[in-house]
Amino acid sequence: MAALLTLHYDVPGDDFTRAGEASSDVKKKLKALGVDPEAIRKVAIAMYEGEINMVIHAHGGTVTVTVEPDHIQMILADTGPGIPNVELAMTEGYSTAPDEVRNLGFGAGMGLPNMKKYTDDIHIDTELGVGTTVYMTVRI
Repeated sequence: MAALLTLHYDVPGDDFTRAGEASSDVKKKLKALGVDPEAIRKVAIAMYEGEINMVIHAHGGTVTVTVEPDHIQMILADTGPGIPNVELAMTEGYSTAPDEVRNLGFGAGMGLPNMKKYTDDIHIDTELGVGTTVYMTVRI
C-alpha cells in the first residue's frame, strides 16, 4: 500500500528562529488528516527536538515524513560531525552544545532522550565526520 502522505523539509543550519518550521507544518497537516491528537503531539515533539539538534550540531539537514495507515515515520538526516557516543548522548542532561547555544535556552541535553521518549521506535545511524540519520516511528 502506498503512503498516505510524504513530506520533505530542509532544516536550515544555525537559524534558531526557523527551527521548528517543519514540525509545525507536519502538525498542521496531520490535524487536517484527522490523525489522533496524541500521535500528533508525539510526532511534533520528537521532530522539533530533532530539528533543534540539527541546527545546534550539524548546520541543518533534511527531514522526510511518511504517513502510513498505521504509523508515521520521520527520517532526519544531516552531514554534521556525527555522534561520538550514542549511548552517552541518549543520557538525559548530557550535552555537547556550546555555551552560546545554552545561553539561548537550548542544549539542555534532552533532545535525543525526548526523541526516544515520544516515539515508539528510534534508530540512529551515525558516522564521525560523515553525519547522522535518525529514524523515528510513531504508531497511530
